[in-house]
Amino acid sequence: RLMPIVDKIDSMKDIYSKMTDAEVREMTDKFKQRLSGGETLDDILPEAFAVVREAATRTLGQTHYKVQLLGGIVLHQGRIAEMKTGEG
Repeated sequence: RLMPIVDKIDSMKDIYSKMTDAEVREMTDKFKQRLSGGETLDDILPEAFAVVREAATRTLGQTHYKVQLLGGIVLHQGRIAEMKTGEG
């Protein structure tokens, strides 16, 4: 049920990897505008996670694994995810 969301996040990596650092930073304001316009956190979740993933790749040199994205989605939904050691 959640894997299609994870796959959508993963499919956006090429879009955001081509953006400049400034364009990636500007996404925060775009998300705020969309939320002010009536969209929900669930509506923007795939894009927001994809942007955060790209920012982490650039700043930390580490990219979230799919299982980590899955864990983040579960936490966003207010649920608990049990992960194996080293997965999170």
